[in-house]
Amino acid sequence: MKITIPILIIALLFLSCEQKAKEGTKLPTSERLLPVLEPNRYNVAFLIMDGTYNTEFTAPFDIFQHTQYRKNIKAMNTFTVANTLEPITTFEGVRLLPDFDYTSDSIPRIDILVVPSAEHHLDTDLEDTVMLNFVKRVDKNALFMTSHCDGAFVLAKAGLLNQVTSTTFPSDIEKYKTTFPELKVKDSVLFVHDGKYITSAGGAKSFEAALYLCEYLYGKEIAESLAGGLVIDWDLTQVPRLILQ
Repeated sequence: MKITIPILIIALLFLSCEQKAKEGTKLPTSERLLPVLEPNRYNVAFLIMDGTYNTEFTAPFDIFQHTQYRKNIKAMNTFTVANTLEPITTFEGVRLLPDFDYTSDSIPRIDILVVPSAEHHLDTDLEDTVMLNFVKRVDKNALFMTSHCDGAFVLAKAGLLNQVTSTTFPSDIEKYKTTFPELKVKDSVLFVHDGKYITSAGGAKSFEAALYLCEYLYGKEIAESLAGGLVIDWDLTQVPRLILQ
């Protein structure tokens, strides 16, 4: 049987690919990309884990990340920390790749810690001593410790809210009071600012707590600009709040 040249070439290519497959062709590995942390900015870390709720993470992240587009202010570097570098999956199913692993990495200085709510902040997460100890370490030097929704349970379990007033997700207020009977708890507000701790009701109102911190740091004009960029009506005087600092 006569074999034509094109058929012979295809056969040789097939044998070559088959041989490479047997040998195990090495694919190029992607390098780890660390976030760019500009100097002379606030470093804002977001504590994420499996079950993190999207809104309590993305709302403050949106507000804080947009500060870099405002002039003549000390803007914010935003990055995530977790107990792994593997992707974590939010409660709603979004996969996020953490920037730093707090169990093994050298973590940049954290000026502001954001603790979004997560699915197990009322139970198993409160038994995670490695995570709680990380939060305690950050608290020693952080300028602000903030939580959204049930993230307050983490700060409370770490013993950081014992001397201040705080709040949490409206329907979890009673659970919060029962779990931490020693705390001073405020309900019927969207956020509480006491000392360096800002706790918020969470949900879509996480935007309000984040905008408040920006108004506290940068003034009303910047906060209104950030809100306008996200088409949010912002007027602090109309927000149910408790400010004790």
